[in-house]
Amino acid sequence: MANNNGLKQIKVSLERIVYQDEENGFTVARAAPENMIEDEITVVGNLPAVFPGQKLNLKGFWDHHSEYGRQFQVKNCRIDLPATEAGIQQYLASDFIDGVGPVIAERITDKFGEDSLNVIDQNPDKLTEVEGIGTHRLERIKEGWKEGKEIRNIMIFLKEHGVSTAYSVKIYKEYGEDTVEILEDDPYQLARDVFGIGFRTADRIARKLGLGEAELPRLKAGVEYALQEATNDGHLYLPRRELVENAAELLDAQKEQIQPAVDELIREERIIEESDLGEGTPQYLAPFYYGEVGVVNRIEELMKRSPRVNEGTVADMVEKFTETREIDYNKDQISAIKKSVTDKVLLITGGPGTGKTTVLQGIIELMEKLDKEVGLAAPTGRAAKRLEEATGREAETIHRLLGFRPPNRFEHDENNKLDADAVIVDEVSMVDMLLANNLLKAVPDRARLILVGDKDQLPSVGAGNVLHELLNSEAVARVELTEIFRQARESRIVTNAHRINQGDFPNLKNSPDGDFFFIEESESEEVAKKVVNLVDYRLPKKYNLNPKSDIQVLAPMHRGEAGVDSLNKLLQDRLNAGEPIDLPLSSRKFIKRDRVMQIRNNYEKGVFNGDIGRIVGVNDNQSGIMVQFAPDKRASYDTGDLSELVLAYAVTIHKSQGSEYPVVVIPLLTQHYMMLQRNLLYTALTRARDLAVIVGTKKAIGIAVSNEKVEDRYTLLSERLTRRASE
Repeated sequence: MANNNGLKQIKVSLERIVYQDEENGFTVARAAPENMIEDEITVVGNLPAVFPGQKLNLKGFWDHHSEYGRQFQVKNCRIDLPATEAGIQQYLASDFIDGVGPVIAERITDKFGEDSLNVIDQNPDKLTEVEGIGTHRLERIKEGWKEGKEIRNIMIFLKEHGVSTAYSVKIYKEYGEDTVEILEDDPYQLARDVFGIGFRTADRIARKLGLGEAELPRLKAGVEYALQEATNDGHLYLPRRELVENAAELLDAQKEQIQPAVDELIREERIIEESDLGEGTPQYLAPFYYGEVGVVNRIEELMKRSPRVNEGTVADMVEKFTETREIDYNKDQISAIKKSVTDKVLLITGGPGTGKTTVLQGIIELMEKLDKEVGLAAPTGRAAKRLEEATGREAETIHRLLGFRPPNRFEHDENNKLDADAVIVDEVSMVDMLLANNLLKAVPDRARLILVGDKDQLPSVGAGNVLHELLNSEAVARVELTEIFRQARESRIVTNAHRINQGDFPNLKNSPDGDFFFIEESESEEVAKKVVNLVDYRLPKKYNLNPKSDIQVLAPMHRGEAGVDSLNKLLQDRLNAGEPIDLPLSSRKFIKRDRVMQIRNNYEKGVFNGDIGRIVGVNDNQSGIMVQFAPDKRASYDTGDLSELVLAYAVTIHKSQGSEYPVVVIPLLTQHYMMLQRNLLYTALTRARDLAVIVGTKKAIGIAVSNEKVEDRYTLLSERLTRRASE
């Protein structure tokens, strides 16, 4: 029958889901229609969370697809519970209720027939009359049914407001039964709380709920979102004028309308305005302001407590110490070891082959000789493992060192300091401002803080530019290691990295026994083919490598035929062909043993942006996957969490910071011109321990080498430190 707006209305029983896209809810399903000649029809459209066995009231129109034939294009969907015994059994067997699978579903319907759903809803204790349902399973069924009712209603609400199925699951997981109430009160909370949902989705819901485009809550939310986007780009703040311009463009509003929203957020202390420093009246989101100021305050406090030592005595001690070791330290390395004793805060920076590891070994041994307790840490698990292997001492991630406790606190903070006389942190270029603040709060007053990194690498993924700002301030003691040691000079990886860093074109001549190779290819499709062939065949055959664990592809960008996204699909097909794991409500293709990467900090799971693991199978409740990140670290991912994971056969160069791989393969083309910078190529090359291969063009390499422009980040750490030092 047709309704008054020209759409058809049909009732169907859902038989099976053929395909569902988790990003937008687009679904292809087979359904049995009521009062129609066909036994089954194909229905297509954006559907909420639906399961086989459900009764659906659909509004839409008939269409004929050139390949798939007659289809019903769904414009609106309402879910009804099934009424027949067969339909109820199919519905219960769909695993949407925890504790009920096909066997239990059959037993329930055998016992209660068409009254089964009524019993579950109104008198669930009667289910104990069914074989296999004891007290524990009964409680699981009760909770699963309650949650199912809630999520069904919430899914419909969200679907009506343009939210995809996968994000609906994430929203429900965040807010639970309070979802509708929270969204009706403040729909923009979504953009703040739920990863993957931005301002525009929240704004669409808000507009459908009747919030006007010029109303203050919308303008304030847009301003906050514009500032949050700036922190995602690495900035700690925006000048007021720039913030107003960005928010006005986002909201399609006049700048005059934005100013009162900024002022209101400042009054509420959700934005902190800095009036004494910087240009253009900096505007911070509160956590980033207090993070930056906290770092400055804590560095100042530590340096005020400089150890009372006689420099002559220290020099004699270091001289005797270094003489006992079979290492020929250069003057900069000896200076670094001395300063680790005389200075409370010390920066040590240097490129590959300049002896940073040798210095760290010396500092640690000297501290141990002085009966000092040393804590070693790095930003990522891979970097911590490298530090541990290099020093022979236990090293941890910064989060583990601080004793991270979900959802968002640390065991060690200003009220419970670390038990250490020296805290040494490697790969500091990766440390963002908020993590630096948490680290510094936990450093005890008695301790020395030694920060080690390569100033020429890319800055942190998170907001801030901590290492560069500390160096630029000249308020903190530092040693720069510049001499390349003889053994390192024999490595083309090392020598080419330094050539690139100095703005010189690298030596691309291939040598059979070398550790650096260049393969020239200008067509992106051919580059992709060569990269896959190198990983899957040529390199493993020549060097006896495991392509799944020894080789990492590092690309400048996600997009394009030689970008991360395309390469991951090609490499997955070649390296891990197999049956994809069946994931409810998800079209993502994940296969057991896939290499995957976490792309945001998830404090609840204890996994962080850039962590790499392997899929070991489905999770305990069969609704997602289990990922092994370390021997002692597994994390479970339900459908709503999967957007936090990406395949990691290929990763962006930015995401490779702090990691070291036996072999790296780098596609580099002029199509990547937006990302071709000197520090990007330098970072990629220095991720290789044993072998590096660039596949691309000399022109692309030349563009990267000649482009030393580094995008400035809005941060006042250096200026704050310099001002404090001069006061």
